[in-house]
Amino acid sequence: MPDVTAQVARSVAARGPYPLAMRVRDELGELFTDAEFAEAFQVRGRPGWSPGQLALVTVLQFVENLTDRAAAHRVRYGMDFKYALGMELDDPGFDASALSEFRARLIEHGLEEKALDLLLSALKDRGMVKAGGKQRTDSTRVLAAVRDLNRLELAGETLRAALEALACAAPDWLADVVPVREWAERYGPRTDSWHPPASKTKREEMALVYGRDGFTLLGAVHAPHAPVWLRELPAVQVLRTVWLQNYHCTVTETGTEVTRRESRDLPPGRLRLTSPYDTDARNGLKQGSWWTGYKVHISETCDDTADDQEGVTDRGTCPAGKGEPPRIITNIATAAATVTDAEMTEPIHHMLATRDLLPAEHYLDSGYPSAELIVGMKKNFGVALITPVLLNSSPQARAGTGFDRTAFTIDWDNRQATCPRGKTSTWWSPASQRGTKAIVVKFDKETCRSCPVRDQCTRSKTGGRTLSLQPRELQEALDHARVQQADEQWRAKYATRAGIEGTIHQAVAVTGIRRARYRGLHKTHLEHVFSAVALNLIRLDAWWNGHPLDRTRTSHLAQLDLDLAA
Repeated sequence: MPDVTAQVARSVAARGPYPLAMRVRDELGELFTDAEFAEAFQVRGRPGWSPGQLALVTVLQFVENLTDRAAAHRVRYGMDFKYALGMELDDPGFDASALSEFRARLIEHGLEEKALDLLLSALKDRGMVKAGGKQRTDSTRVLAAVRDLNRLELAGETLRAALEALACAAPDWLADVVPVREWAERYGPRTDSWHPPASKTKREEMALVYGRDGFTLLGAVHAPHAPVWLRELPAVQVLRTVWLQNYHCTVTETGTEVTRRESRDLPPGRLRLTSPYDTDARNGLKQGSWWTGYKVHISETCDDTADDQEGVTDRGTCPAGKGEPPRIITNIATAAATVTDAEMTEPIHHMLATRDLLPAEHYLDSGYPSAELIVGMKKNFGVALITPVLLNSSPQARAGTGFDRTAFTIDWDNRQATCPRGKTSTWWSPASQRGTKAIVVKFDKETCRSCPVRDQCTRSKTGGRTLSLQPRELQEALDHARVQQADEQWRAKYATRAGIEGTIHQAVAVTGIRRARYRGLHKTHLEHVFSAVALNLIRLDAWWNGHPLDRTRTSHLAQLDLDLAA
């Protein structure tokens, strides 16, 4: 740290609130060292900007929600940034393009998680985060940095993008294989610069024109005399994929016939491209709302106050803050919009295990668990999932009358079930239901036919009662979870999870996490990692300055009422 920079910056900062960038440097020192990013930067050639400094600039950029150009401007003129980076006051900084190149290098070398890992490691050394305790996780949608396109617009824009790429890469070849003037009029303007025909018939005709032109271009690119490298262009590969997913091309005696795929003939949503410019973005549906993009899963600590204080008694060189220690974001996971929350439960725990930050109790909403996951997370990671599970969906359980599965006694050792009238089952057979293991239990139809409470037990007119069970360990875990979540004490404990909603709101309000800045899953995930680091520093800064953030589940008015009562 240059003495002049330190003296001048501290003198100016003494006249107002102490800047976050300076506080982070004072409390955590050189958080990001060049050695941690060495593998992504060559040692030969002219020295460039320090990767450790670029990492800190990127974090501070997300703290203030700045663009690359604005962040470079703050480094050039902001005294607090110069102090945090250890720069001379007359250092002109760097060009904004250095930040984009830095992010690209991190992704290329698989260092997307490095900034969050380094911060959490520093906090672990100071005793502020640790394995065990409580954590909570929730997800929110993320809009991709592309325009929403319907199928007609997707076809037109994909073909236009491929033509633009070929016009730049091989203009002479393109001029020989397509009618340039006609196609320039048709595909020159972007699809968002004009309105498609109002008539459904004309839109169908336009879609078929796009389809025929696309197959014509693909045929020319893959012709024997065409340069082979043209097929390797990303825009051409996207064109081929989009056309395979949306069109049929049939060769008949009369010629080639192009038709559009019907909705029922389209590939699954997890495979279907939605934009020629972001091939990772997918259409997602949650609570009746559609969006194009991704999901982000945020995990944070949520220990009780007593646990928090116990966890920070040995802070090492980190001075004590005032008030309750902040919630620390321990993990960030980004997935395509079509990936369900349940599919992310195990990967999230793997990521936490890698950081040695697995909780003892993990609070989740009902989208994350299943019987297999409840058992698996406890067995493989030692983590108890505190989460509601789906209730019994049998007709008797939904109606609230009659005998649902819980009214039957299951004798697992003897492979038998007993009904509420004392009759035992006659059939016990392992089975597979929708690709998962199950056990089918049946009662004799003659026994059930003469039962006086038959109408309360089964809707079958001729057969006996049938039960579908999961394997013993899973079924018992599911039954236990359903009994637990009906208890008022459990519900009061589960209320801890609600605080994650406030964290998501903070992430949206401060870093704009719900709208992707960049295109592609890896770049979007990198954005989310730096957003998590930025939020952690904001919370730590408030704690260090003696102004801890309010608990996310307590409003200012409610907090005032509690203070007055005390």
